[in-house]
Formats: sequence, C-alpha cells, structure tokens
Amino acid sequence: MAKTHIKRGDQVVVIAGSHKGKEGKVLELLSAKGRARVEGVAMVKRHLKKSQENPQGSITEREGSIHASNLMLKTVFDASKRAKPAKA
Repeated sequence: MAKTHIKRGDQVVVIAGSHKGKEGKVLELLSAKGRARVEGVAMVKRHLKKSQENPQGSITEREGSIHASNLMLKTVFDASKRAKPAKA
C-alpha cells in the first residue's frame, strides 16, 4: 500500500493532464495503482448489461481515476503561486 499526500474526503485540484484546473472531493483512493477518483472529474461512460435492477440496460457516466501525482490539496493550491490572483 503506497502512501499518498491525499486522503478520502479531501478537496483537491487537478494540476496536470487533460482535466487541469478542475476541482472536487476525493471519493476513493486506489492505492495499489497510485490513483484516485475525484468527484465530477475524468467522467467515463460505462455500459450496464440488462439485469433485474436494470431491465433495459443503460449507459451511465461515472468518475474515472486520476494519478495522485496530478492532484494537489486545494488549500495548498490556493496558497501557492499556481493559483491565479483575483482581479481587482
């Protein structure tokens, strides 16, 4: 189990990759792969087979995973030079 700088429930900002600038709450940590699922970021479509709960089958959208190195705590991000200063 790898140690990460974030934990479940933290507010984070994506600092690199195609979702750069988005922010959300950490829903789950995938420590074996060093990745995390962040609420509302990296959405992927999943096809669900027909079943008793889902008689028609469907295509649902859920969060994909992002590598932990591309995430930064929101409090640290706001205090850093990366954050854009507010316009006066």
